[in-house]
Amino acid sequence: MRLLRAIFNFYLDASVHVAFAVVSLFIITTQMLNISLNFSLVGFIFFATIVCYNFVKYGVEAEKYLIVANAYHKNIQIFSFLSFGLALLFGAQLSKELWLAILLLGMLSALYAIPLLPSLKNLRNLGGLKVYVVAAVWSGFTVLLPILEAKLSFSWDLGVLLVQRFILVLILILPFEIRDLKWDDPKLRTIPQVIGVQQTRILGVVLTGIFFLMTFLKDDVTQQEIIARLFLTSLLMLFFRSGSRFHKDYFVSLWVEAIPIFWLCFYWALESFL
Repeated sequence: MRLLRAIFNFYLDASVHVAFAVVSLFIITTQMLNISLNFSLVGFIFFATIVCYNFVKYGVEAEKYLIVANAYHKNIQIFSFLSFGLALLFGAQLSKELWLAILLLGMLSALYAIPLLPSLKNLRNLGGLKVYVVAAVWSGFTVLLPILEAKLSFSWDLGVLLVQRFILVLILILPFEIRDLKWDDPKLRTIPQVIGVQQTRILGVVLTGIFFLMTFLKDDVTQQEIIARLFLTSLLMLFFRSGSRFHKDYFVSLWVEAIPIFWLCFYWALESFL
């Protein structure tokens, strides 16, 4: 039992769970747009997410971004190096056009953790900017990359999809903002610090409603997409009603992070009935 718990904690702490969440959103995009799945791109996004998140969580605090403090973090660091190698292996099979977008998103991710100049703050520590940077990067990897990979012409519907994804990621971040309230530096000016926990939960509900209603702004929307988004909206509303649990172990890091995975599974199941 202790071994299983250790494996489970490593699965969460080493950002494998969040990588599955990001890949789930990517796959949902390909399903909605009827794009063939590029497994090289899926593999790259999965392992790049692990590397990026672990660097932000552990590398920034490490001496010279490499020398970690304890053995457990050292194991995560080794796992991250292996993931980096696999990301390069998958990435070598991607097109130059994709790599241009990946490099731009990668630079934004790097600036989130590392200041451009020693005298400047990184994007994470610029008051109130953190959540928007994360939402932009997630939206880029899970919407823009599949669009570019399929060489689709940008359209109104794709614009709506991109904005919806940005809003969805903002919604998913809010429970983490609430959970981390007691640890975050007040200078970060996170949303709960500015408007309070209760108002943050209300904001989450409002954004969830906007996210769903935006579906009907699209020129072409399928019954499957409407039902899938209704399921996701109901799930998000349920989680915000359980806001008192945001401070409990695993609730946010496991269950909230798993929402995109649940959504993908529901979307696949829905295909069998429609």
